[in-house]
Amino acid sequence: MGRVTSDTTATEAGAHRAGYPDRQPPAWQRRLRRFGYPARPQGDLRARLVPAFPEPGTRLWAVFGVGPAAAGRLARWAAWGGPILVALVAGVLRFWHLGSPHDVIFDETYYPKDAWSLLQYGYEGTWDKNANAALVGPHPKILLSPQASYVVHPPMGKWLIALGEWAFGMNPFGWRFTVALLGTLSVLLICRIGRRLLRSTALGCLAGALLAVDGLHFVMSRTALLDLIVMFWVVAAFGCLLVDRDRTRARLAAALPVGSDGLARPDETVGGRLRLGRRPWRIAAGLCLGLASATKWNGLYYLAAFALMAVLWDVAARRTAGARRPFRAVLRRDVLPAFGATVVVALATYLASWSGWLAGRSGYYRDWATTREGRTGSWTWLPDWLRSLWHYQTEVYAFHTGLTTPHTYQSNPWSWLVLGRPVSYFYKDPTVGHQGCTAAEGCAREVLALGTPLLWWAACFALLYALYRWLFKRDWRAGAVLCAVAAGYLPWFLYQERTIFLFYAVVFVPFLCLALAMMIDSIIGPANATERRRTIGAVGAGVLVLLIVWNFIYFYPLYTGMPIPKSAWHNRMWLDSWV
Repeated sequence: MGRVTSDTTATEAGAHRAGYPDRQPPAWQRRLRRFGYPARPQGDLRARLVPAFPEPGTRLWAVFGVGPAAAGRLARWAAWGGPILVALVAGVLRFWHLGSPHDVIFDETYYPKDAWSLLQYGYEGTWDKNANAALVGPHPKILLSPQASYVVHPPMGKWLIALGEWAFGMNPFGWRFTVALLGTLSVLLICRIGRRLLRSTALGCLAGALLAVDGLHFVMSRTALLDLIVMFWVVAAFGCLLVDRDRTRARLAAALPVGSDGLARPDETVGGRLRLGRRPWRIAAGLCLGLASATKWNGLYYLAAFALMAVLWDVAARRTAGARRPFRAVLRRDVLPAFGATVVVALATYLASWSGWLAGRSGYYRDWATTREGRTGSWTWLPDWLRSLWHYQTEVYAFHTGLTTPHTYQSNPWSWLVLGRPVSYFYKDPTVGHQGCTAAEGCAREVLALGTPLLWWAACFALLYALYRWLFKRDWRAGAVLCAVAAGYLPWFLYQERTIFLFYAVVFVPFLCLALAMMIDSIIGPANATERRRTIGAVGAGVLVLLIVWNFIYFYPLYTGMPIPKSAWHNRMWLDSWV
């Protein structure tokens, strides 16, 4: 594994860099040197703008007796073969007995039924109070009427759940299918994102493997809720922005002048005035962020955070290329196109997700603008459909901000990272001879939305390490991971009185895995370290990873609703707050 380094870090060799005048760094920077804060980087600007991927190693294949030519091909194929293999393992785990428990668990009482209603009417209808039992009974029945019902989440995620129901029927496997598929694909995405972010196929696959064995991600991949769908689109948007970043910086690098020594030189004209052209990957990111927001509104926080992060990346790229006033250059050249590619595209995507509601006349609040209340006010010149939709959104906002009804499994976000209060989605205590129970003492069957404890607790240290790398090593990669975690985590602190749950954290779990992969790489040590240092580091990192995998296996019965003796269930309640 190659050491994770920033493209802005380098040694302080030499007091002068081509294109930059000699100058003493500020006093605060000199004081921070003792903590590892780097000096201005040196070397070829092209390599700093777009660090190259390391050549794939063939040593592993040589151990198995593979010839040099074949080993080279296998090493190159590993860039895709490794992530696909990790994703296949994750997929087997998620699809194995996906229809179990054969029941409507936790908030599946809402979204699968709304999804089926969207297939029938284009809007959410009304279900009989006995609908859950009828759906999973010995003779399934669908007790749905076309009377519109009030729902508090946009329709995009439910449309995706509906795809599985359309393909496999209105049953637990059908309504969980799409979520399990997106959970599997998110593992593949994290493998590839980790590879691009950290410039290491091994580290990318490690991040994906950690995500594959996280308990919260696993449970959410096997339950028809909306939060994992939000997570998938957020991860996809992050990946699109990474590709856009590399391509944009490559365009700047190609335009830089080259000196007699063959090295690129910073140039004020290139850095400050070069137009960066079409950026389809940024538009794709805007589309993904729009789909995330059209699933649940917390996707809007990612829209704001990622849009700002992408603009700051442009500032850093133009500064590196030679712009004297990079912020001004970005304001003139990049901000308006960035706003259009992210915010405008995301807004258009959000509106498009309401097409079913807009196309009919029977959806909840669909004709609000034609009522007595809707015909008054100062915005009556707007189209009726737009005013009705806006009124619906304001009512939903009031619901979400005013939701303070106590719940047994609610938790404060302060406790999330240490898994203070997981959510029980399903629990039964069959006696011996029933539901697969073979223990004389009786059994427990539970589906518990609990992250793999050792992974999450190690991730707490990984976040501190990422913060150190960002503040003191100027590592943009650590900053990007922290931005993604903060966008999914910190906004919940604004709603201390609201009823909120630990499973909301699944949106930023992939970025915890990326942070942990960075820390594990640091544990292994840099490539130029002594063999003893690398060996000790590799053993320590390997033990940590194996303990995380063991921890997932140990809690696997609680993730899948398998019947286990009650004593075994109690042994897994490591904290009193998990009961």
